[in-house]
Amino acid sequence: MKILPFHSSHSQAFYDLNIEWLETHFHVEPYDREVLSKPEKYIIAPGGHIFSVIHEDQVVGTVALLNRGDGVFELTKMAVLPNQRGKKIGQKLMDHCLHFAKENSFKELYLYSNTLLENAIYIYKKVGFKEVPIPLDNPYKRTNIKMIYAGL
Repeated sequence: MKILPFHSSHSQAFYDLNIEWLETHFHVEPYDREVLSKPEKYIIAPGGHIFSVIHEDQVVGTVALLNRGDGVFELTKMAVLPNQRGKKIGQKLMDHCLHFAKENSFKELYLYSNTLLENAIYIYKKVGFKEVPIPLDNPYKRTNIKMIYAGL
């Protein structure tokens, strides 16, 4: 398995993996569908990053770092192929993003989530994310927790 920066050939897998995850756990919001369908426009062009985990020439996991300006990034759109879950791919993506954030001197890294995702929340806390109040302008209806990475 290797983690690679975004390539346009990963676009469909980025979309499919995230739509599957959202449909399984919540529902797809219009904001999600728009961003996922145009990752180069909404994530890459404004200075964000997408990473893909490649295993046997297949994208098995993805994550995005959405540039929110002034060195602030949102960790978002993390998804793993259903038959690859439980293999610590999400943990590898998280570690990669944290290392990348430090290497690139991010001022802040945060994420939105939902406490129903107990395993994910546990991992976020374990690696150093701390809960903070959710702003009124948060883009996701499913959110009930915001966390900021304390290790930068």
